[in-house]
Amino acid sequence: MILRIIFYTMVTNVEASRQARRPEGLRERKRTATQRRIADAAVRLASAHGVTATTVEEIAAEAGVGRATFFRYFDSKELAVATGLSDVGAYVLAAVIGEVDPALGPLEAVRAAYRHLGTGFDANRAMFLEQAELSRSSAAMFAWTLYLYVDWEIAIARATASRFSDLVDADPRPRMLGALTMTAARLACDDWVADGGRGDLPDLIQTQLSAVHLAQGAS
Repeated sequence: MILRIIFYTMVTNVEASRQARRPEGLRERKRTATQRRIADAAVRLASAHGVTATTVEEIAAEAGVGRATFFRYFDSKELAVATGLSDVGAYVLAAVIGEVDPALGPLEAVRAAYRHLGTGFDANRAMFLEQAELSRSSAAMFAWTLYLYVDWEIAIARATASRFSDLVDADPRPRMLGALTMTAARLACDDWVADGGRGDLPDLIQTQLSAVHLAQGAS
């Protein structure tokens, strides 16, 4: 979905930046590495064989872990695949929102971040479409994808909160903006996939975001 879709080319650099600013302990690094290895293995196998035909045992073997270890990290193969597609995308989006012009209001900052992340879309169009279709390949797969949207909503809310000039305690607008942003992105991707990936996904996302007004705050 828009999971790795817009963020693919920026993940490595932003993740390295995160580690530099917030170093993790050895145990946490190992846990994160294992989780990512399992999730990446799940995406590789599901891309090659489909989610339905891929088993937990195959994913575990591909990742070099046991079945019990798999279930310490993921409740299902669908969640592993969805997590692999999501990767550090939510963090990347939040980081870019934080880096755009500080004079922009919350909604305009989100739109500017998506414009920036949409650079180079055409070069990876086929990969983006394959992963978007994978995220929709079954009801369970799509459900887990939507489940992970909560993490994106929270990341967007945290990244935009300081841009509301009149923010008050328990203000619902940052989280509402996160939810509306993810809805706009999902609708854009729905249209894009339905059209066989022929349109311009970044432009479609901008079109959907142009309809968002409720959580603009000072933007």
